[in-house]
Amino acid sequence: MVWAAPALAAVTLCLRVSTDPVKATAAALIIGAVLSNAEHPHLGALVCDLEPGTILASDPNILDKLKLCPALTGAQQDALNALLLSGDTAYGDPSSWDLQTLQDLGPLVLALDQTTLSLVAEAAREDFRRSIAAAYISQGHSQREKSLILLRALAAASAASQPRLQRSADRCPYGPITARNIDDIILYLSPDQLDQLDQCLSNDVLIENLEAVLELPITTDASRVLKKKVDEFFQGSGIPEQQLRRLGVLSRLYTEEEISQWSVTSSDTLSALLSSSGGEWNDSQVQQLLSRYLALGGSLTGPLLQEIGGKHLCNLQEEQIQQIPAGAIRTAGQLNISSCSQTKKDQLYGKAQEAFASLASTPSHYYCQIQPYLGGAPAEDLKDLANAGVAINMDLSTFLALNPEELQKLSVTDVKRLLGENLRELRKAEHEPSVDRDAGSAPGSLSCWQPPRGTFCWGGCSEHAPPSIPLGLRWAIPCWTAEPQAREENSSTFDASTGFGSF
Repeated sequence: MVWAAPALAAVTLCLRVSTDPVKATAAALIIGAVLSNAEHPHLGALVCDLEPGTILASDPNILDKLKLCPALTGAQQDALNALLLSGDTAYGDPSSWDLQTLQDLGPLVLALDQTTLSLVAEAAREDFRRSIAAAYISQGHSQREKSLILLRALAAASAASQPRLQRSADRCPYGPITARNIDDIILYLSPDQLDQLDQCLSNDVLIENLEAVLELPITTDASRVLKKKVDEFFQGSGIPEQQLRRLGVLSRLYTEEEISQWSVTSSDTLSALLSSSGGEWNDSQVQQLLSRYLALGGSLTGPLLQEIGGKHLCNLQEEQIQQIPAGAIRTAGQLNISSCSQTKKDQLYGKAQEAFASLASTPSHYYCQIQPYLGGAPAEDLKDLANAGVAINMDLSTFLALNPEELQKLSVTDVKRLLGENLRELRKAEHEPSVDRDAGSAPGSLSCWQPPRGTFCWGGCSEHAPPSIPLGLRWAIPCWTAEPQAREENSSTFDASTGFGSF
């Protein structure tokens, strides 16, 4: 079909009136270009100012230019739909559209009215709806708003073409939610539509499609509606253990009292409930969940301890920690128990010592495994590590996590051997309570050596330390005098491999 540009006099009838001669001239040039399908590199956003009559009288390729417009007026959208309904565009008659056609329309699909959408085949609409719902999860706020407009329009078109599925008594504007259109739940997530979500989604459909529902970006308020429906479905009998595994994010909405009624007997159930995919638990919920599991005869395994994490492990009662088998510690991997009380650290260390006893003959391997639990180690065991004959090179964070009472029982030699090449790092911890202590509590008096630029002093030489070093540090931290002194004979005790004098 050949499109001819009408006379300028006729075209001006479709122009928006402008008293600016420059704008009027520009508008005339635009109309001439779009009506004749002429290419013009400088049309830009001025195309978006075309009157509806001009859109209808234009070459069908005007649609591609309108895709650049951030928004169309209601009258422009009406003209767009009329042009598409004519079937004389590159997209053809709406009844022939498929998923690809709808996607090719790009932003113009937002302007489609119910008349146009109702002509699109149901299968094509359904494919398009599913593609939008799948993308919705990863979209930003503004794009989600546009997706919701489309989803509501598609749902309304489906409801209009299937009267039997239409709402009754104004309850379900887009028809009942079924397994086929379960993604339509996202149409009911705004606060003023939660009652409709409750009415339009049956309990049966929710339970049958729970995993699919929970994959959607459900709001907290909508989650509460879904939790209520789950409770209604299992009212009287309680939630079966198999169904507890499916609760996901909904499980985090249950109170400690409700959790205390759950049937959690399987490690698989506990693992599913603890999975991070369901979101964060609060401490009291986890404690109740673990208490319920243990009360029903459950045993904590290594993988379960990993799921629980050190933080929640420390919230267990001492009696419950005592129930943890040593074998579970062996397979739990690295656990951060820094938040545990000293009594619980002592308990966990005892279990770790038992778990890794077979590695005691290879100190380096033994240390790597027991390191997270050393906060509960007695001084005797720390001395054994220090005198194991291999370099432990304990990192500073582990050293500072040792029991302060036990740490005070160590000699400076023990500390030096434990820290090894990390000894110099101790200066960074001069204000830590476990380090900044009374000098008199440090056993032993150590010798000094004088390098060319000062005195390197330990223990008995602490009187040479600069004032900035607390007394409590002088038993273990190297220091330098303000006045350089000559190297003396005992500098020969300097160990070049460590940078420290010998003891």
